[in-house]
Amino acid sequence: MADIMKYIIDDSLIETDPNGYLLDLDDWSESIAESIAKEENIELTEAHWQVVNFLRQRYIEFGSSPNVRLLIKALSKKFGKEIGNRKHLYNLFPHGPSRQGCRIAGLPLPSDCVDFFG
Repeated sequence: MADIMKYIIDDSLIETDPNGYLLDLDDWSESIAESIAKEENIELTEAHWQVVNFLRQRYIEFGSSPNVRLLIKALSKKFGKEIGNRKHLYNLFPHGPSRQGCRIAGLPLPSDCVDFFG
């Protein structure tokens, strides 16, 4: 059986899978997002939060996390090419907008994740 990682946030125990993705999506909060981002060596800016919140809203709407291609397409459609482009997203999430973005957003990794470390 795989080890389960845990975070302690505000005296609450938050369980994750071995890759650091939350086991219970309802455990997510901005505090846990900040903790995960810190582990990823990311200081969350307004641009990061825009993507994180978009990922969470999309998950609520569609029931799945988008892979990087779908994420770029959806962000571009909603916010324009400046936000929805590969370079911008990899600058925010260097180990992959789907991989790191979903982890910080408290969402599961997309099953068809094609992020590469860029």
